Amino acid sequence: SNPGFVVRITQAGLDYAHQHGIAILEKELAKLTLPDISGDFRVLRVGKVHYELSRLRLRNFHLPYSRISPVPNVGLQVSISNAFAELDGDWRVKMLFIRDHGSFDLKVENVYIKISLRLGSDTTGKPTISTSDCSTRISKVRVLFSGKFGWLYNLFHSAIESKFKKILENKVCDSVAESVHDELQTYARTLPVTAKIDARTGIDYSFVAPPIATAQSLDTGLKGEFYSLAHRSAAPFSPLPLSLPSDHDRMVYFGASSYFFNTAGFAYHTSGALVFEITDAMIPKDVDFHLNTSVFSAFVPQLEQMYPNMPMKLRLSTLTAPFLNIGPGGISLKPVVDVQAYAILPDSSLAPLFLLSLVRNVSAVIDVRSGHIVGSLNVGRIKLSLKDSAVGTFPVRLLQSIMNIFASEILLPRLNARLDEGFPLPLPDRIQLFNTFVRFHQNFLLLGADVHFQPK
Repeated sequence: SNPGFVVRITQAGLDYAHQHGIAILEKELAKLTLPDISGDFRVLRVGKVHYELSRLRLRNFHLPYSRISPVPNVGLQVSISNAFAELDGDWRVKMLFIRDHGSFDLKVENVYIKISLRLGSDTTGKPTISTSDCSTRISKVRVLFSGKFGWLYNLFHSAIESKFKKILENKVCDSVAESVHDELQTYARTLPVTAKIDARTGIDYSFVAPPIATAQSLDTGLKGEFYSLAHRSAAPFSPLPLSLPSDHDRMVYFGASSYFFNTAGFAYHTSGALVFEITDAMIPKDVDFHLNTSVFSAFVPQLEQMYPNMPMKLRLSTLTAPFLNIGPGGISLKPVVDVQAYAILPDSSLAPLFLLSLVRNVSAVIDVRSGHIVGSLNVGRIKLSLKDSAVGTFPVRLLQSIMNIFASEILLPRLNARLDEGFPLPLPDRIQLFNTFVRFHQNFLLLGADVHFQPK
């Protein structure tokens, strides 16, 4: 299926991630443990020579030059060149009556490593990363022995360098595979594929397909779907194809489709969160009227006779989930809200008075803050119509101004307070966004940002 949400990591983002990954790999390679080496060889007119190398210690492993590249149909490729390492250890030689021992230093130079990373997802929609291929080539190994018999050391010098080269080439790729599994894969699993937003709703960010590598970026399609925690059901609409523009100025881009936002409206409507009740106690103190039949009798004269001087309650609800549109000009929606008015009787029961239909043009302002999509709503004037009445007919236009006050002073601040809390973006642990921007396109919202990783 089409994704409702797309994440793009550009070359700049890959380079930034690569810096931290190489630093980790450098530390892991410096922890390599090497086996003791021993062997025999024969020397003309001398006989058999036995040597032993032990207590091999890798002092450091430096990876000064490397780069990461997205490779179409493969994943990611990391190329490391001119790496070098330094080791030391103890040696022992036995030949006829000659016994000698000492220490040695070994320098490994011009190390070339090529790593291919396979990117995918598991059955839960979480990302997976593994090493699909690794090759190591060492061009130069130099062993420096300390001791009295220099001519003797030169006899097995080349044999030892050849053994070291083979052992290190195998050990490096083993360490790479282990680091990818233990470090990179473990970190990738911190990406939340589901996020609980509040007591009623959550977001599903599971992968709908493995990441797609292009020549310039890594694109990942996510489900991008809000859902009700109490009763998860499929939205009655499907996501449209989502293709991000070829922007590469930021490290990461997020494409949030209209489907993503509309499933939010569907989830909140399904969970019953889009039902609001307004009582007199909720009216701001600076508003000079009260929610009771005495005040409303100025607009609906029958109220004073049928329900004199009684408090009232308004119940606002939507018959269907609000449906928004995203275009180059921004986000807009035109929700239809039913306003049921009640009189609160002395025994606290409710007597239905009238039912209004309220239509209002709404626009949204979107931003990114602390890894969350935040927003606020702006509303235009409302349009009222009378759907039903238990108190006779009356001109609803007289209620226009008072309903504007209820919507603007009570309902809108509550909605904007929730939107200001925001909805989390799909980010792994310890990632902070900065230098963000928001742009509107047809049927989707584009968010761009640079990334800062906070080490443990």
